[in-house]
Amino acid sequence: MFDDKPAIAGNPSIRQWTTALNPPDIGSGVTGRPLVNLSLALNHAVSGEAVWSYHALNLLIHAGAGLALFGIVRRTLLQPVFGERFRNAAEPLAFAIAALWLAHPLQTESVTSIIQRTESLVGLFYLLTLYGFVRSLDASPCARLWGAGSVAACLLGMAAKEVMVTAPLMVLLYDRTFAAGSLREALRLRGRYYLALACTWLLLGWLVLSGGGTRGEAAGFGLGVTPWMYALTQCRAVLLYLQLALWPHPLVFDYGSAIVRQPGEVWWQIIALAGLLGAAGYAWWRRLPSGFLGAWFFLILAPSSSVVPLVSQTIAEHRMYLPLAAVIALVVGWAYARLGRIALHAAYVLVPLAVLLTVQRNRDYRTEEILWADTVAKAPDNSRARINLAEVLINDGRPAEALEHAAEAVRLRPDHAEAQTNLGIACAQLGRPAEALAACGKAVELRPDYARGRSNYGIVLAQSGRWSEAITQFETALRLAGDAPDAVRIRGNLARALLRANRWDEAVTQFSAVLKAEPGAADMHYNLALALGLSGRDAEAIAELQTALQLDPGHAGARAALEAARGIR
Repeated sequence: MFDDKPAIAGNPSIRQWTTALNPPDIGSGVTGRPLVNLSLALNHAVSGEAVWSYHALNLLIHAGAGLALFGIVRRTLLQPVFGERFRNAAEPLAFAIAALWLAHPLQTESVTSIIQRTESLVGLFYLLTLYGFVRSLDASPCARLWGAGSVAACLLGMAAKEVMVTAPLMVLLYDRTFAAGSLREALRLRGRYYLALACTWLLLGWLVLSGGGTRGEAAGFGLGVTPWMYALTQCRAVLLYLQLALWPHPLVFDYGSAIVRQPGEVWWQIIALAGLLGAAGYAWWRRLPSGFLGAWFFLILAPSSSVVPLVSQTIAEHRMYLPLAAVIALVVGWAYARLGRIALHAAYVLVPLAVLLTVQRNRDYRTEEILWADTVAKAPDNSRARINLAEVLINDGRPAEALEHAAEAVRLRPDHAEAQTNLGIACAQLGRPAEALAACGKAVELRPDYARGRSNYGIVLAQSGRWSEAITQFETALRLAGDAPDAVRIRGNLARALLRANRWDEAVTQFSAVLKAEPGAADMHYNLALALGLSGRDAEAIAELQTALQLDPGHAGARAALEAARGIR
């Protein structure tokens, strides 16, 4: 659902290993992220489009990231900089932090939404990069191997998501805080290691540039949102993320693409954020561990939550996947410093509570309808949520309910082609052809390259008997759809329109093409038989009717046509 559709269902590159490392440049979750695409190809090889293997791998990735976080925290607390302070508490503290991070309801989107594997996978390699570095600090024969493993993990992370750009810097900041004591000393002691880490940026740069740098016009400059407006919006976003880290309610699957345009709209968030940045900077200057946690939080959020506009989603809970670790570590550490073992017991009580809340949140992901209805209830002004809910209801044969959400989506975003086409289809299903034609025509006018809009306009035109115009729309939609899964359905509609327009030879060609993709479609064999019969190819028509009945013995149309054909003969 949602971003899964173009990244999985509409992604032909995951269907064969030869293209698995070459994801399509369509602005989906896999664009410029070959490692994510490869992992999806693995899932597709195991279970096709059955989702169980995708979810299983997401859970394994999340569990691996949790283990890496546990190892980082435990070994950090045992670093010489802390002396004997945490000698007996390092393991229980690390367990409490990692367990709360793993079970936190805010992580639901990153783990349960399949394509948000981008976040959890980069999180895993980000944490493994740091864990490998921490292990390389040990005076052991394997220290160099751990350093090499850290660089390898960093390189793999660069192929998973762009947020990995901050990993080399974060390792350097960790070194300064917990090992070397200063940036200069860290670079002096481990210059070649940091040079190797920096070289991994070359891969990320190549991946970003090869994708055009805008992720299908979903991110970057010159896309209608200025850096200033986006920065103002992120003032609201970052404070919301912190609130959800401490009190995870309400959780919203999609916040839409709303933009803050004036500082007055977020004045108190600006003040609060300035205070937090100042506190983090002061702690960093004083060489306090909390300064590193502040750097972790803000630096990892920076690629998505600063001045580079991500116009398709201005706020997204999955961006807190890694920054959440800093918030939890800070809260648990602060509580332990004041309450000792009582804080640990409290954390252990919170873990099962977090599990219960996460299980409850996962119930919202049972179906598309439940998830989008929940999103609309929590964000009623989110036009995209209403568009998606309307589409689900249309596909479920509930046009009256769909019409309510489609009309509201059009009111919120009259310039949105998807909203207009949903309105048109809902009206068509309710027997309101004039409104349907107007809305679908508007959708095509707003976005001429929108394949679904063209296809739906063709359907409405066909229902009105305007076959020639419908054929034009279906042909354009088919060209725009390319290899997308919808192409077969569009071709089927084109074939039916050609049949009704008495263009029988062309209809035969299109029905035959559909059957190459879907040989088990009994109704398509029946329609092909009609086109063949009208073209005077009776023997072939009878063969197709027999095939249709073999596939569907209850197909009344095919049975009647076959009996009529045999009677004529």
